[in-house]
Amino acid sequence: MTDTIIETAVTNPPVAFTQEKIGWTAWLKPLSEAEFTERHYEALVDKARAQSSYFALLVRDPDILEARTKTDNDIFYNTKDGLPRAERELAATAASRLNGCILCASVHSRFASQYSKREDDVQKLLDEGVSADLGERWNAIVAASVALSATPPAFGPDHVKALRNAGLSDEEISDVIHGAAFFNWANRLMLSIGEPTPAP
Repeated sequence: MTDTIIETAVTNPPVAFTQEKIGWTAWLKPLSEAEFTERHYEALVDKARAQSSYFALLVRDPDILEARTKTDNDIFYNTKDGLPRAERELAATAASRLNGCILCASVHSRFASQYSKREDDVQKLLDEGVSADLGERWNAIVAASVALSATPPAFGPDHVKALRNAGLSDEEISDVIHGAAFFNWANRLMLSIGEPTPAP
């Protein structure tokens, strides 16, 4: 296994949360595109992800990656009912901010800004942290996301009550839970197998 370890010396790695695009370097060797089989491409769901070192590393276990990607897509893209996309992305951003995952926070904060048109508030979350005052509805979403991301999780009836008081339906509350819980897991995975790098 030692031959798959990559020696990294990241120059000027990102150390602050940002909505700018940044890169990511794996500490283990991703598959090269020459090694990809049809099963690997199926597991990616989106073949363009073969260009990403993160997905090219995770595809070493195609069954798990395919399940992970389909779960991710359903949580964030299946917005016909339930929580608006912006607030699903807000939940992911809050979890990523708490967990210190600079790469995930950059990706999902950009989506939160894009879909909400509240770029200043999203930046405030990145700059000030999860205690930033973003208004009742967003505060309730961030607090629930943070509670779900704590170790051990601190999410409970008071968070559900705050979300309901902020106007969220049960279906929308479910979407907050799924978005935050998924990204709490995803952050820990990403933080354990690589590091953010300056933009390519």
